[in-house]
Amino acid sequence: MYTQKVEEFPPPPGVINSLRAGFETVSSHVVLIILPAVLDILLWLGPRLSVDGLVNPFLSLAFNQTRLNLTSSPDVDRVSQIQALSREFSELMERFNLFSLLGRMQISPIGISSLLAQTMPVETPFGSQLVVEISSGLSLFAWVFLLTVTGWILGGLYFRWVSETALGGAQPGAGISFMWAILQTVLLSVLWTVGLMMILFPVMIILTILTMLSPVLAAGVIFIIMMLSFWLIVPLFFTPHGIFVRRQNAFSSVFSSLRMARFTLPTSGLFVLCVFVLSTGLNYLWSIPPDNSWMTLVGIGGHAFITTALLAASFVYYRDMNIWLQTVFERLQQKQTIPTQHM
Repeated sequence: MYTQKVEEFPPPPGVINSLRAGFETVSSHVVLIILPAVLDILLWLGPRLSVDGLVNPFLSLAFNQTRLNLTSSPDVDRVSQIQALSREFSELMERFNLFSLLGRMQISPIGISSLLAQTMPVETPFGSQLVVEISSGLSLFAWVFLLTVTGWILGGLYFRWVSETALGGAQPGAGISFMWAILQTVLLSVLWTVGLMMILFPVMIILTILTMLSPVLAAGVIFIIMMLSFWLIVPLFFTPHGIFVRRQNAFSSVFSSLRMARFTLPTSGLFVLCVFVLSTGLNYLWSIPPDNSWMTLVGIGGHAFITTALLAASFVYYRDMNIWLQTVFERLQQKQTIPTQHM
């Protein structure tokens, strides 16, 4: 009896090689950083679309009512916590710029990464930002809808541009049309938003109840949720990539991401962790210059370069990992069908 020798499986794609490929792509095509850089410059030097005058009175009323209800309580610490939280929300509303919805929010799968959408500057080298107030709830709803959808569309075109440049014209997903990129981006974003609302709404209700009962217990539950969320982030990290790399629709792209993570979780988890550490850690560096200093341009340029390079690296990693998985599955299938002859 003899058995045909089966070639050993090839090693999976390396995280470092993918990161190197992403940085080399952006180094040789610096024009890719234009969209995130222009968006940050707009958020910095352009007008601030403010919701402070519309939202802050309702927040103040809610916090004041809560504080009055606790005034008769002997728990002085909780009253001071409510007051501190009220001040933080008030300062956040004063700085919030609705134009930041054009950038990629942390919960969005597709979008243009923005540094200043997180820091919310109020000063520029020319002085304070021009403030444009939203005066009605209907206007607020219209602006949120318009800016959110526009951000999705620009994000889809940005992802398409970076993926085609990183992978080259010979790749299966290269050359997808603008309309396909926009349609699938909007569809995936809508699915993502609905899914998050279904998850976050009951979670927020539970956390609110726990906070009223015991802040310590609520903090413990939040810590556990944060620890468990990493196991959800990795499978969902590559949900947009199937659209731009393999020309899949939004639904197939989600299942492809889950399937890839199922077989490559340790390596894929390491890649996602590297992307998170690099982007988050360097954001602190890019945020050092004050808002009214022209050195902020250095931070904007550095952030645009790093985030675009990491995005390009993710497309390279996704492509190479799927090629590797296909090779492994084919060889496993060959191994199961090797004929055995009896002497």
